[in-house]
Amino acid sequence: MSFDFMVAAPIFGYLGDRFNRKIILSCGIFFWSAVTLLSSFITKEYYWLFVLSRGLVGIGESSYSSISPTIIGDLFTSNKRTIMLSVFYLAIPLGSGLGYILGSSAKDAAGDWHWALRVSPLLGMTAGALILLFVPEPKRGSVDQPSGRIKTRTSWFCDMRALGKNRSYMFSSLASAAVSFATGAFGIWIPQYLFRAQVVQKTAVSCTIQPCSSRDSLIFGAITCVTGLLGVVIGAATTRFCRQKTERADPLVCAVSMLGSAIFICLIFVVAKKSIIGAYVCIFIGETLLFLNWAITADILMYVVIPTRRATAVAFQGFTSHLLGDAGSPYLIGLISDALQKSYATSVLWQFLSLGYALMLCPFVIVLGGMFFLATALFFLDDRDKAEQQ
Repeated sequence: MSFDFMVAAPIFGYLGDRFNRKIILSCGIFFWSAVTLLSSFITKEYYWLFVLSRGLVGIGESSYSSISPTIIGDLFTSNKRTIMLSVFYLAIPLGSGLGYILGSSAKDAAGDWHWALRVSPLLGMTAGALILLFVPEPKRGSVDQPSGRIKTRTSWFCDMRALGKNRSYMFSSLASAAVSFATGAFGIWIPQYLFRAQVVQKTAVSCTIQPCSSRDSLIFGAITCVTGLLGVVIGAATTRFCRQKTERADPLVCAVSMLGSAIFICLIFVVAKKSIIGAYVCIFIGETLLFLNWAITADILMYVVIPTRRATAVAFQGFTSHLLGDAGSPYLIGLISDALQKSYATSVLWQFLSLGYALMLCPFVIVLGGMFFLATALFFLDDRDKAEQQ
């Protein structure tokens, strides 16, 4: 899905800056929903087609993630825009959690897992229809330029050159990739790491067939959903308060939250051997701080990028986040862990420690992301003023 997202995102970014956004958004959601629904009817003889259809879901994801923030950015400004972007990003973990619940309930009620793929498409098509019928198509930059003086569109190459020279945009995009790197690796490996910790503590039995325990995955998934909600809410509230103290509040809040998150994520690997509950507490605090910057990063982009190239900017920020982040981090962590395991005599304890040592790369990447946000703070005011003057 990450590959399809990366391929489709630049296309939707280009279209989103030049054509009717709500039509493009609705078409992307309809395509996403239709592919998901049709995949539920594929038989096991065509498993390759099922895998392909699941990958195509990334096309729908790229449509809403590239275009939706730009519509919100053209409907609201200042603190109100921060609140509305927060509501949008709140819906991501909330929708993910509800998707698991509805899908599981549909599977249990029908006695067939295929029905788990038939509930969400109906909701998606309903959302697409509501967007098409009721969401306004605001004029690009209308709230940023009340006088009506809006910059004319430029070519795609001109847009990309301008974004490449926009230091706040580039640094915040790299910071976003650092967040994606950590979350991608955690989603795959943290449940396995915690299970191995329980094996070391002799509260669980070792196994060789993956996945070994769904309990840790469910708990970690629930924590991720809750911390996603909390992080966005706390981030929006903190930024609004800090803006009264400094105009650089947005990148500074992101930087502090990233650096704080790295501390608690490091503590996971210190306490997990002795206390699983302690590890979950560290995960909860660390992920809350990590997710604090979701909506704020989008708001930074709205400030420093002119309205007529925001969809392209959002799309390539997403592209960068996947390319440098979750597209490769799970594999890299796995490779490091395997290499460490082979360097020493195999044992239950060494399997646990080697995975922990590999995962320790994540807090270092998060610290690097915090540094990128500090760099963003250095150039934020200049880039914001340049965007306002164009």
